[in-house]
Formats: sequence, C-alpha cells, structure tokens
Amino acid sequence: METLAAFFTVWADPKLFALVAVGTFAGIYIGAIPGLSVTMAVSILISFTFSWDVNPAIALMIGIFMGGVYGGSRTAILLNIPGAPSAIATALDGYPMAQRGEAGEAIGITTVMSFIGGFAGIIVLAVAAPVVSDFALSFQPRDYMLLAVLGLLLVGSLASGSLVKGIFAGALGLMLGTVGMDPLTFTERFTFEIPLLQSGISFIAVMIGLFGVSEALTQLHQIDKAAVRQSIDRIVPAWSTVRKHLPLSMQTSAIGVFIGALPGTGGDIAALLAYDHAKRVTRNPERAFGDGAIEGLVAPETANNAAVGGAFIPMMTLGIPGDAVTAIMIGALFIHGLNPGPMLMVEKPDMFWFIVGALVLANFCMLLFGLTGIRLFVKIVEMPRAVMVPLILLLSVVGAYAVNNSITDVYWMLGFGVFGYFLKLYGYPLGPIILGVILSRLLDDNWRRAIISERESLPAFFHGLLTSPLSLVLFLSVIFIFVSQTPLWKRWRRGRTGPARPPAEPGEPEDATLS
Repeated sequence: METLAAFFTVWADPKLFALVAVGTFAGIYIGAIPGLSVTMAVSILISFTFSWDVNPAIALMIGIFMGGVYGGSRTAILLNIPGAPSAIATALDGYPMAQRGEAGEAIGITTVMSFIGGFAGIIVLAVAAPVVSDFALSFQPRDYMLLAVLGLLLVGSLASGSLVKGIFAGALGLMLGTVGMDPLTFTERFTFEIPLLQSGISFIAVMIGLFGVSEALTQLHQIDKAAVRQSIDRIVPAWSTVRKHLPLSMQTSAIGVFIGALPGTGGDIAALLAYDHAKRVTRNPERAFGDGAIEGLVAPETANNAAVGGAFIPMMTLGIPGDAVTAIMIGALFIHGLNPGPMLMVEKPDMFWFIVGALVLANFCMLLFGLTGIRLFVKIVEMPRAVMVPLILLLSVVGAYAVNNSITDVYWMLGFGVFGYFLKLYGYPLGPIILGVILSRLLDDNWRRAIISERESLPAFFHGLLTSPLSLVLFLSVIFIFVSQTPLWKRWRRGRTGPARPPAEPGEPEDATLS
C-alpha cells in the first residue's frame, strides 16, 4: 500500500506534477538543439535544486531526461542534424521522409514509438530490475569489447552504397576517437606534439560538423530550388501502422533496455544496434532503409527511449550509473542524503516507486507535448533555402560552442563540416564515422582491461572467451554477422532460394512460367 502511494505521489501533488511536465517540455526543446545535451541540462539543475527537497529535484530531472532523449529526433528529421547522439539513426530515414513532404508523419511516428519504448523500459524497471541488474553485472571487459565489435559491424547497415567506403569511414571514426591522452597510461596518441590535440576531439563537434555543416553546404547547390511543402493532414499514426510495427518495437525495446542497463553504454549505442536489427529482420519494407523506411524510425526511437528505464536499473539496485545522466542523478541523491544502491531499496522503497511514477508521468507528458506543435515545427522545412542554410549554420555554431564553451570546438566543427561535404560528394557515408567515434573508447578501454586481467596472455584470453557462456554467445554473434555481410554468404543465400523467376511474357498469365 505504501509503495502504491509513493507511485501516485507525483500524480497527486500539483507541484510535482507541474515540475515533471515543465521538465519534459523543456527537455524536448533542449534535446532538439544540437550540442545542448540532456547531461548538460541535468548537471546545471543540480546547482539550482541544491536547496530543494529531494522529490521536486528528482521530478524535474526525470522530466528533462525523458523529454531530452526524445527531442533529439526533431532536428534529425527536419534538418538532418541529430539533436543528440541517440538520434543519429533516426536521421537516416527521418530526413528523407521530410524531403518527401512527410515530416509531420515522421514526427508523429517517432513520438508514438518513443512512448511505447519508454513505457517498455519503465515496466522492466518496475518488474524485473534486480534480475536485469544481476545479468548486467555478469558482463566482463571482454564482453564489452565484443559488444563494441558487434557495433562496429553496423557499418554494413549504415553504408548504403559501397561497403569498402563504409569500412574506411568506420576506421576513420575509430582513429578520431583515440586522439588525445590515453586514459589508462596518460600517454599522448595521435597528437603530433600539438597541445590542442591533447584533450582529444569533441565527439559532439564531429557529429554537428559532419551532419549539420555538410548538409548546409550541400544545400547550397539547390539554393534556388523551392522548398518541399509538407503534408500534415495526419500527425497521429493510424492504429494499423502502430499494430503492424508493434512486434519490431517490442524487439528493439528489449535491445534498448538491455543496452541501457549496461554501465557505460547508453541510448546512442542502443539506437544504432536496434537500427541494424530492424534492417536484418524486416522483409520487403515499403521503402528501402535510408530512403524513408518507417522501420528505420521505429527501431532507434523505441530503443533509445527504452534505454532510459534501463539506465535506472543499475542506478537504483546497485548504485552504478547506467549512463552519464544517471551518474549525475546519483550525485543528486547523495547531496540530498540518500545512498543509491541495494540499501536504498530496503530503507527507502518509496523513493524507487516515486521515480517509477515520475517516469510514467514524464512518458505521458512526452506523448502529449510531442504530438502538439508539429504544424509549427514543420514550417522550418518549408523555409526558403536562403534562410534555412544560415539557420543550420547558426544552430551548428551554437551547439558546438555550448558543449565546452570553447571556440576550439567551433573550429573543429567547421573543419569536419567541410570534410564531410567532400565525403558526401564522393559517396562516403558519414554514419560509420560517428559510429567509430562512439565505440572507440568502449572497444579500446575494454580490450586492454580484458588482456590485462589475463596477465597479457592471449591463450588465457581466448580460453575465457570460449568457456564463458555469455562471451561465447557474443563471439559467435560477431562471427555470424561478419560472415553474413560477405559476398560468399550472399551467393549461398541466393543459391538456396533458387534463381530469380523470369518475368511473364506480355499477355501471359503470371503463373504461366511455373507450368
């Protein structure tokens, strides 16, 4: 009975209700601006809410967290600039839909699917948090390394053209991610004795430059072309559309919860893995992936919002942050005299159910605010290109500067924007570069932790890899996905399905060729 009362506390108290609603609304628009991350907003809130009671402070932070993860999809769809790293995969199919005049439909689908994914993550948090956290704790450094390798194999999904160009782009991203001081040995890597490179290259600056500035430069070729008129007759997707994609959304929600519960990962990796999963399991999509496939919106948006609930699982049960935002929230709970972890579940179970209730309310607020204001938002796409290009550049500069309040990041962003423009001209995909930057630290750090834990013995490393059931499953998954992208595998698949049936002659029945 006490837990039920704690769950409805945030619903019954008008002040807490308003804080969650305001936080979600603000989070949506903070997440939509490139460079203004949810992590930044929540960290700033700690100083403002230092003197508050714990419940109002946590309620506001949860609202911003939930709204911010969803908000990144807005600019990804409208301008091809992901507002957050977790919206990178959304831009791959959302922006082509906006180019066809379907921005309203794309935003409507992402909103409803984000709600479904967020709700799935909250249910797992409420029902199976201890089980999921125990499983997440069983991951060893070699398992994180294999997960990163699994993610790197997504270059086949993100490279819509040449696989060789996709591999090159992914390798370039890996190299960019390792520039700076080595976090384990504190030696310089790829700095060429340039002090500016010692702190590394900002991932956000790379992302905004490659997607934002390169897009603005590309649109200069069509500066006199009329803007695409958007069809916003139907914003809320039909129930038949939701029902059709419900199985996929449940699968990708499970991916999101699982990845979100792994400490140090987050919604960006979950969204990319979910996008690749959708490409593999979807048979005969109405449109090709990368050309406006609805499944390309369903998968990443359900996964990155499900990862929100997943990130709270290790935080609440073990006191271990699932991502950067929950790490800040752990600090906020400490400031207010609480100790996140197993004892919190025993001593203050009402706090656990209060957080679950606040997440549910924030998810409903996200659905409400996400489906309103779309008609005003899509006007951005309908602006003349002579106005839109300066707007994209302005947002890019503000976003790059806001990360570290550093003009250096703006220079990096502009440089990578020009570089990305030439890459697009020559048909190189930009997605694998971002993928490589995201996964470089996860791969590099955990490979070295794994080999150090085995006393730098490769035989011991492979023995552990083959004797641990979890490591073995991940290793076999890596091998299977790698083999499935080779020409030999594709020829074998074509051989099993048989040669293509010749088309019927004019005037001949369709099944005549089978007689």
